[in-house]
Amino acid sequence: MHTPKKNEILNKTVLSWSLWDWGSAAFNAVATTFVFSVYLTTDGLFDTKDNASSALGIGLTIAGIAIALMAPITGQRADRKGRGTLWLGINTYLVVALTACMFFVRPGSPLGPVGALWFGIALLGLGNVFFEFASVNYNAMLGRISTPATMGRISGLGWGLGYVGGIVLLLILFVGFIQPEVGWFGVTSADGLNIRVAMVVAAFWFGLSALPVLFTVRGRKIDGAEHEVGHESIITSYKLLWGTVKRLWKEAPHTVFFLLASAVFRDGLAGVFTFGAVIAAGTFGFSNGEVLIFGVAANVVAGIATIGFGALDDWIGPKRVIIISLVSMVASGLAVFFFHKGGQTMFWIFGLILCIFVGPAQSASRSFLARVIPEGREGEVFGLYATTGRAVSFLAPMLFTISIAIGKQFVPTGESAQHWGILGISLILFVGLLMMLPVKAEKAHLDSFND
Repeated sequence: MHTPKKNEILNKTVLSWSLWDWGSAAFNAVATTFVFSVYLTTDGLFDTKDNASSALGIGLTIAGIAIALMAPITGQRADRKGRGTLWLGINTYLVVALTACMFFVRPGSPLGPVGALWFGIALLGLGNVFFEFASVNYNAMLGRISTPATMGRISGLGWGLGYVGGIVLLLILFVGFIQPEVGWFGVTSADGLNIRVAMVVAAFWFGLSALPVLFTVRGRKIDGAEHEVGHESIITSYKLLWGTVKRLWKEAPHTVFFLLASAVFRDGLAGVFTFGAVIAAGTFGFSNGEVLIFGVAANVVAGIATIGFGALDDWIGPKRVIIISLVSMVASGLAVFFFHKGGQTMFWIFGLILCIFVGPAQSASRSFLARVIPEGREGEVFGLYATTGRAVSFLAPMLFTISIAIGKQFVPTGESAQHWGILGISLILFVGLLMMLPVKAEKAHLDSFND
């Protein structure tokens, strides 16, 4: 593997690593945000809009709880035995398989519309589980392919390429399958075939893009780890996790503060992606094609902003980037709620502002942690990062669902309360912002783990 130089940004290793982010748009943008989730919640296709949205929230809540319970066994085991790259491949291609299986989710399924809805939600939920596991192994590689002087830009490059990959893929799907009455290969919208075929294309896209990093970045063992761990059970994994938490609290408590704060605001960021397109379609009347057009525009501004903010990360530090992003997103989320009767123009304005800051907050969060992890413990700490994040990952779906339920008490009978869901997401981002303010980056740095 190429050894990174102090100010080197582009090389074969970085590009191979970044291509995984590029391909991941197939799941994040297509499955979770702009296509499949919208397909599942389209009014009257599988169920009513509100019922389908609530069901989606329930399904993703369960997935978040599952990730919180199982995440400790991912980064810890993989990194200790030098198998981070192997498990990146296994988890990635499980996501690819689940995405391809979305082809079988159709209103005319023998399962019936509601049964097909829950089948689709199950595939999406499981995809989220394995995608998170893959992300642990992937994020753990950042410190190996960058230096402290380039970490923000390389993290931003990867995340930015993810958005660009989303642009390209969404355009292909829009032109080839979603928009035309008869798409490529004679595909039509009958029984949701155009969406279903799009998911097969997305699966192929991710599977192909993930290959380079698997052959370029090798796993790295922790010296003495196999002797330390032996045959590791799930219970042992949790004991080791608790040991890591105690060491962090003793040596760098602000790292723990960051993990808790980021757990909250990252769940809010995930909620923006998960439910943004659902609100665009259900509240602002976007058609499937218009959702994709918005998705392309959103990915353009997000990609440019994330790459640009990567340089700002290296200049002013990741914490400031996170604070700026969260303040802007809370304000934009409230604007979407209060101006929801202003039509699609309001969503275009404030929705795009939201998209500008989601990527920089995520990328800076990743680089903040990568900067303070001692060498050889990346998988372990990023496993903890995933665990803390997913321990509260039920918050966004839950508050989205609760907010809609509350909203129903205030809207006229027969009128949708879906737009109230954005208040739940904004509240999570605001709480994460308040928790992030007292974190001091200089007190979160770790030189080593001392037992």
